[in-house]
Amino acid sequence: MENTQTKGGLNKSLKLIFVYTVATGSIFTFVNYWDSVFYGYCGSGTFLAFGLMTIAILPVALVYSELASLFHTSGGELIYNTVGINKHVGFLASWLIMAAWISVPPAVVMAIMTWVNKTFSLNMGTWTMVAFAAVLLVLYFLMSIQNVQILVKAQAVMLFCNITVTILTGFILLFSGHWHLSNFGNIFNTTLDSVYGIPGWVIGMALLITPYFGFETVPQMVEEGDFPIKNSKKAICGSILTCGSIYVFYYFCVAGLDGLQDVYTNFAQDGFLTISTMQNELGWTFWPIVVGLLSCLLGMGASLLGFWMSTVRMLYSMANKNFLPKVFAKVNKNQQPLLPNVFLLVLSLVFIVLQNSSDFMSAFFNLMSFGCACAYALTMISAVCIHHKYPGWKSSNAVKGGDAFRILAMLIAVAIAFFCTLGQGIDSWICFGVYLGVGVVIWLWMVCVNWKKHPVEIETPDGIKQF
Repeated sequence: MENTQTKGGLNKSLKLIFVYTVATGSIFTFVNYWDSVFYGYCGSGTFLAFGLMTIAILPVALVYSELASLFHTSGGELIYNTVGINKHVGFLASWLIMAAWISVPPAVVMAIMTWVNKTFSLNMGTWTMVAFAAVLLVLYFLMSIQNVQILVKAQAVMLFCNITVTILTGFILLFSGHWHLSNFGNIFNTTLDSVYGIPGWVIGMALLITPYFGFETVPQMVEEGDFPIKNSKKAICGSILTCGSIYVFYYFCVAGLDGLQDVYTNFAQDGFLTISTMQNELGWTFWPIVVGLLSCLLGMGASLLGFWMSTVRMLYSMANKNFLPKVFAKVNKNQQPLLPNVFLLVLSLVFIVLQNSSDFMSAFFNLMSFGCACAYALTMISAVCIHHKYPGWKSSNAVKGGDAFRILAMLIAVAIAFFCTLGQGIDSWICFGVYLGVGVVIWLWMVCVNWKKHPVEIETPDGIKQF
């Protein structure tokens, strides 16, 4: 079954390649910024952790591909969990996944300003950086309300630059004369403590789910796709395989550098480990700036656009399906949801004001990992439920092995979510608690007010159903 035109809604004009680049650009982002976090969690064995995580996340992605071909409107986790279990779980899953998405724009603009401040020795104070970060957010907001073709093409250019420079940097490091296998040392070294007998390195590997979340943006874009819905599998799995392969190669090249541990200890625990190593240990000046501009800045910009578009479309879908007031579904002349864009801008501005604690970066990294893993776990459970509730629904991307495969994916997602809880600090739990509290307020309003007047309505293979 092909996608059909949505009247009065989103612009159905996206080629498959751009849906793929939206997902890939969302995933492949903080590769040269959060490399310090990755190294702290998994040491020189980060490349191995990424390889194992790529294998682990693929079953989850394949189940997502199966679900994506059944439903033709944006909403992803909202739809899957409402149909599979109920509307309350549908709201919870969408709220959890948005915990990961919403945190990206403020984290990105502050990361960009951190790089600018550090690279050019500007010595800007916190509030000066916040002010410039706010300007960046407004600029991205203005871009986000333009025609979707402008957005996806701009993101594709940013992604191409990031991937090209990252791969090229890997080869340069590998053949620089500063790379030796002896520098790897213990590849299972980690700054995380073991919990309940589970090695800290394994917990760190589970937390690496964050550099993979983004493939689930594909179901948010299918309403605008002009390709057969079954081809969404190519975008979902292709984005993971592309990013996973580059992660493994790049961090293998980084792990063998001279002085990496010393640079991490003395200069780069808060980010930019590879760039700092090139500067402080290898004595390079030009190439670190190239990496910063074309990998860090453009890569993070690509990710911001991907998650910005996905958050906006989730809010738009929630309004269309009566999870939010209908005003959230109104679009501007460019067929972009207006109020969701404004809402995300305001929320991001609030976040950059509140995020100025010294351990904010790792706290938010952990929060995104946990929220994302929980949403995946719920969605895998719902996939099993959908298969049993509606056996007549046949997906063009049905997984091999049926329920056995779906349960495997569910167990993987649950295990990752559990390991992520072991890596949470008190700051992460506080952030998560506040975020869930806001969600509870919205949910109570829906239960007590909105759903009494407007039941949840979702387009399914059997037509529009109420839940």
